[in-house]
Amino acid sequence: MDKYCVNKTPQANGDHEVHKEDCLFWPEKKQVMDLGYHTDCHSAMMRAKMHYPQSNGCRHCCAPCHTT
Repeated sequence: MDKYCVNKTPQANGDHEVHKEDCLFWPEKKQVMDLGYHTDCHSAMMRAKMHYPQSNGCRHCCAPCHTT
């Protein structure tokens, strides 16, 4: 299982990006909401959308969950 987070600061389009812990684009600690450990990005996305309905997977570390 991998650790995931969601960026509290939205992108210009309003998306809050979900990242896997080893991602090069993991946000600064103060910008992170910990999503815990998940077997895949889909599970992490469901958790992120509970807090930020407009969440999207990072295209680098969560490509299967990246939509825009």
